[in-house]
Amino acid sequence: MPTLYSKDDLSLRAFTEERPSKAQRAAEGEAHRAEVPLEAHAELVLAEGRDARGILTAQEATREPALVPMRYERMAASPFAYLRGAAAVMAADLANGPRTHLDVQLCGDAHVANFGIFASPDRRLVFDLNDFDETLPGPFEWDVKRLAASVAVAGHHLDLKPKRIRAATQATVASYRETMAKLAQLTPPEVWYARIDLEDLMLRLEGTSLAGDAKLARKESRRATGDVAVGKLTEVVDGQRRFRAKPPLLIPIHEAEHAGLTDLMATAFAQYLGSLRPDVVMLLLHYAYVDLAHKVVGVGSVGTRALVLLMVSGDGHHMVLQLKQANASVLEEHLGSSRYDHHGQRVVVGQRVMQATGDPLLGWTSGSDGMHFYVRQLKDMKGGFNLDLLDAEDLRIYGRICGAVLARAHARAGDAASITGYLGSSEAFDVAVAQFAEAYAGVTWADHGVLAAEQQAAST
Repeated sequence: MPTLYSKDDLSLRAFTEERPSKAQRAAEGEAHRAEVPLEAHAELVLAEGRDARGILTAQEATREPALVPMRYERMAASPFAYLRGAAAVMAADLANGPRTHLDVQLCGDAHVANFGIFASPDRRLVFDLNDFDETLPGPFEWDVKRLAASVAVAGHHLDLKPKRIRAATQATVASYRETMAKLAQLTPPEVWYARIDLEDLMLRLEGTSLAGDAKLARKESRRATGDVAVGKLTEVVDGQRRFRAKPPLLIPIHEAEHAGLTDLMATAFAQYLGSLRPDVVMLLLHYAYVDLAHKVVGVGSVGTRALVLLMVSGDGHHMVLQLKQANASVLEEHLGSSRYDHHGQRVVVGQRVMQATGDPLLGWTSGSDGMHFYVRQLKDMKGGFNLDLLDAEDLRIYGRICGAVLARAHARAGDAASITGYLGSSEAFDVAVAQFAEAYAGVTWADHGVLAAEQQAAST
């Protein structure tokens, strides 16, 4: 049975074919070790003539030229910032190493800063993955290795001792393996509905060094509402709210400067509504278009087109939606093209598959020039842990939380029994990936040094 069905598999055969048992799938996973031994994951295989800087330069073709320098400036801030922006570089490096064929829906950019807090539709705070720009089906270990590498790089950034960094990295991978083993014992609906509510997480963190950080993260998330975003991004002009002008980070787009802008946005909005559930459409039909602006976002995303859309209800309640450019996943060059022709749809489907609960307003649309976008609420109680405040024990605990979340996300569109059969109950995989992460942290440090020196030279 394939882990992820293609369009051709969604047929009578897929409907009627008897499914193998957990024991059979676990045995198949265990047999896969003969092909790719667990110890092989310690290998870091770099291509001859590897050109990390060239990979980043190639991405400039899909970005706003005026914002490219800002992207590099942000990436040069630290090795961890560099890692965040260099998903394409790591994808190329992973493609040279050993690879299983135990496929899941990959996040594609599963570093520790891409886990966070947000509100579920029932308005409870949850902790989950929150960035899916690079999502694509692929081998489960690619996400695990990127997560582990990010823990190692974060540990160095926090100036922790190598022994403590290794402990945090290995604990992260162990948590993934242990959680996957638990998920393998559950029924499919139990796996599908599993989620980590922040309040439950905080109860488990009581008495640990991370408890205080969790309380601070909860406080900040509750403050980060859509109404707060409206207050920060807009101002009242002639009795109506409009986006503030804060170039280059926030630049309003006016109808007077772009003829036909409203008609173009109406067409894009109609397409977006077509990607949503009918009940969500009814919610959005309470709002009308007010204003539009460019807004710079992220680290690696800087330079991609990102728009914010201001909407208002008949009673004066405002809502901000974000339209973010969706390019081909950095994984596609190595794993094959997405089954979805529209990259906004690719992102949305990947997010819906991997998150236990998510933004009901998440959808996709296209610009008049054919550019792909995905659409989501801006803010809506989004937040996370301040990684700069973590000590060695905090990082170990936080890594374990992220490892567990990643396992749950993978189990939704992968097979927990097969992966557990492959990983087994020993620490072999944990140790191997921790070794890989340590080596990759060194590579990241060196790559960052090249970019930082380039930035320094350009500023003198």
